[in-house]
Amino acid sequence: MEPVQALLLNPNVVYLILIFGLLLTTMALLSPGTTILELLAFFSLLLAGYGIYNLSINVWALVILLVGVVLFVLAVRKFRHPVYLVLSIVALIFGSVYIFHGETWWQPGVNPFLATIGSLLVGGFLWVIATKAMEVAATPPAHDMNALIGLIGEAKTDIHKEGSVQVAGELWSAQSKDPISRGSKVRVVGREGFILRVESSNPEKN
Repeated sequence: MEPVQALLLNPNVVYLILIFGLLLTTMALLSPGTTILELLAFFSLLLAGYGIYNLSINVWALVILLVGVVLFVLAVRKFRHPVYLVLSIVALIFGSVYIFHGETWWQPGVNPFLATIGSLLVGGFLWVIATKAMEVAATPPAHDMNALIGLIGEAKTDIHKEGSVQVAGELWSAQSKDPISRGSKVRVVGREGFILRVESSNPEKN
């Protein structure tokens, strides 16, 4: 087995790549449209997936891991309740630690010290950024956001489904039905909570 392949099939290395990918995915979910985070998360999870596919895994732990991902998205994007956040973090940690077969069913397949440190760091990081995101989402707007409808702004990232725009001197998360390239003028046509719905605007018509 080649050195690189052996490294990518080491359970400890795959575990580190997996939790790194989960953290990047979390950041990408909370800051959509950055592109770099999405790409790094994709390649990290792709490498972790290669290891998971080729190593002996606990299917039940993989299911718990996927449930944790779903719960985390629901906690941050929909329910915004600490209970869902706690359940998601526990599931993500438990699933990632036990995803590889250990010597016995109750032992994780990764180094216990590494699993402990990784769990503490991942759990703490997810808790901090998720609670901050929920606090921001629950904060009432300082001004009437409906007043933004009809205004012209600028796409700060490429927008396809999600991205970021600058309108009225502030940066907003935005959604569009059609792809909009970075730097293009956009018109606000509606909003869903704190997310603006935008469409491409022809400067010659404004």
